[in-house]
Amino acid sequence: MASSLTKDSVSPGTPGSEKTFFGHPRGLATLFMTEMWERFSYYGMRALLPLYLVAPGGLGLSAGTATAIYSVYLSLVYLLTMPGGWFGDRVWGPRKTVAVAGGIIMLGHLTLALPSSGTFYAGLGLVAIGSGLLKANISTMVGQLYQGPDDPRRDGGFTVFYMGINLGAFAAPLIIGTIGESVNWHLGFALAAVGMGLGVAQFLLGSRHLDPRSSVVPKPLSAQERASTLRKSALWAGIAVVAYTVLGVTGTYTLNWVLVPLTLLGVIVPVMVIARIKRDKDLDRTEQSKMSAYIWFFVAAAIFWMIYDQGGSTLSIFADSSAENSVFGWEFPVSWYQSVNPVLIMALAPVFAWIWLALNRRGKEPSTIVKFASGLVLVGVSFFLFLAPLSIAEGGHKAAALWLVAIYFVQTVGELLLSPVGLSVTTKMAPAKYASQMMGVWFLAVTAGDATTGLLSIAGVDLNKTGVVAMEATLAVLAGVAVWMYRKKVKALMGDVR
Repeated sequence: MASSLTKDSVSPGTPGSEKTFFGHPRGLATLFMTEMWERFSYYGMRALLPLYLVAPGGLGLSAGTATAIYSVYLSLVYLLTMPGGWFGDRVWGPRKTVAVAGGIIMLGHLTLALPSSGTFYAGLGLVAIGSGLLKANISTMVGQLYQGPDDPRRDGGFTVFYMGINLGAFAAPLIIGTIGESVNWHLGFALAAVGMGLGVAQFLLGSRHLDPRSSVVPKPLSAQERASTLRKSALWAGIAVVAYTVLGVTGTYTLNWVLVPLTLLGVIVPVMVIARIKRDKDLDRTEQSKMSAYIWFFVAAAIFWMIYDQGGSTLSIFADSSAENSVFGWEFPVSWYQSVNPVLIMALAPVFAWIWLALNRRGKEPSTIVKFASGLVLVGVSFFLFLAPLSIAEGGHKAAALWLVAIYFVQTVGELLLSPVGLSVTTKMAPAKYASQMMGVWFLAVTAGDATTGLLSIAGVDLNKTGVVAMEATLAVLAGVAVWMYRKKVKALMGDVR
């Protein structure tokens, strides 16, 4: 990648070709900064969430309930990327959808900042809705900056974009986490709102550098479709209001009446969405073949995220109760562990981007399926490594902080092999009819993984037990081996995509 911010574009005619951002289209800088601030707000709140849920000064919930809420919340964030992509494709276009989403997220964080447990879940809901609207569409706009699937800068561009995500994620626990844990939980949530506000302002100022297609609604709803959508939405909303009103009036309502349906949706909806796309007769034979290959990537990603996202719940709660959170006698807030992964991403992402480009020039870059298999194996290895601090804690001792750092390191390498490549391959393999929606499908893999974790927690499974951790680790390694064994079959289904 080019090191200058002002070097002439490698490919004239690309949006923003007069200047570049590290050798990439200028619009990548706008999306990079927007995502950085959005991730600052999101990861700051996320670092506080499980700790606030279990803290005596917070909601004082059990570890199992906190893990379930955390997992369901993450599942909902990514579940809503599907309707978010739909809004981008059918209603507002990607650019307007992202701008509105930022405002909703900011309002959600402000609601979390209110010192009332009654508004807490409403704030989580608003952040989830806004994040769902934003995520699929901002990633689609990154893909629009490049000249088709064969642009050699494409994977590198998504990796640079991924660095923006992790720059915000790195700073958030150090700032928001410290204020929230050490000063006031709700002040920490308020800082998250400030971060999102800065992100919205930056996006509006820099949107002129984006591809003009970002303002286009690819397939606008007809008047009849719009009316039908509104009727169906009102019907389902009405059913929900009546059902939960009855539960409240009869005194039978418990938190599980919300958690269980949402976790089941997180497992069922991804399966239904992929099945619907596969049955779409408008897709030609090539698109159908690519969708068959994509199912392999989807299942691999779901297993990966099921384990990976426990870094913010299972590992965080373990650190809060069973780890020696200090280095050379200097104690630090538990939320700071959530900065380990982002700082490693920022250190390693440029290296990976350079390696992929260098290998591509020599015709030796590993295929996407091999990268995915390797990422799965590594996330499994990270949980085998987790068995060591678990054993130390079961022996009545505090586990050293470096054990957790080592786990995050292994997961980070696995993430770099799977996540940015997954974003890129989704834009490459997406049928034209489902441009933004396919990014939503990619994020549904996270939904499925987190929903599975939520179901286990609701069922009373202790995710900090060695037997459970060993089973999850074994599942990931076996899945990675299976993906690698069938790599030739998947490559054939992918057609010209590599």
